[in-house]
Amino acid sequence: MFRTMFDSDVTTFSPMGRLHQIEYAQEAVKQGGATLGLRSDEHVVIAGLLRQTKKLSGHQPKLFVIDDHMAVSIAGLTADARLLIKYMRTECLNNKYVFDSPLQVATLVADLADKAQSHTQDYSSRPYGVGLLVAGYDKSGPHLFETSPSGSAYDFRAQAIGARSQSARTYLERHYETFADASLEELITHALTALRETAGDTELTAENASIMIVGKDTPAHELAADDIAARLAALGGGAAAEDDAANDDDEGTNENPNA
Repeated sequence: MFRTMFDSDVTTFSPMGRLHQIEYAQEAVKQGGATLGLRSDEHVVIAGLLRQTKKLSGHQPKLFVIDDHMAVSIAGLTADARLLIKYMRTECLNNKYVFDSPLQVATLVADLADKAQSHTQDYSSRPYGVGLLVAGYDKSGPHLFETSPSGSAYDFRAQAIGARSQSARTYLERHYETFADASLEELITHALTALRETAGDTELTAENASIMIVGKDTPAHELAADDIAARLAALGGGAAAEDDAANDDDEGTNENPNA
């Protein structure tokens, strides 16, 4: 039998027990632009590497405000993301109208996962080809969730998804123990440093980097380009200073080998 007999719809399992349509949707997430998130005990920071579809086009947005207490970043198909973002905004608005309170982050993520999973059970539909990092702050504290096309949702201290995201995950895994007590400025610095790991040969600039913050007494908002540029300049200067210091130490060692 040919593989094409088992990937025509999402309800047909292959002899190996795989659902190819879900795997294709997950591959769309892996091919999307890199995005990452990390949280402390008071704030959540999400960041994204923006792409240009054409040389003369603008950069596609990756970070979106859902409500005052919630924001998302996306990796994958932007068109699918728009539908999910509209759904999330509507749910937040309905909850605020009916109960006069913000919707709990975990509750919305669970509903979102159910919505994604329902698209893996109906042969007339396909999975959403987008992964989300949901950042929010509610009465239980800061949250960072990842959702996938399969309908799975996980709570993270720090996570990165999208193309070349493994480099960012490696950085986050090395430093995650310091995130809990980190200040907001330190979180932003970690986010930009990790995001730079995913850029490859592309220079990270204020034009292709996007940062969004949400937390205690901090409504969800995106950092201005000038703020990102200043932080990138400081980040580059700090890295250069460390390299110079390391080179000076090496030169001193070479000049005095027996000291």
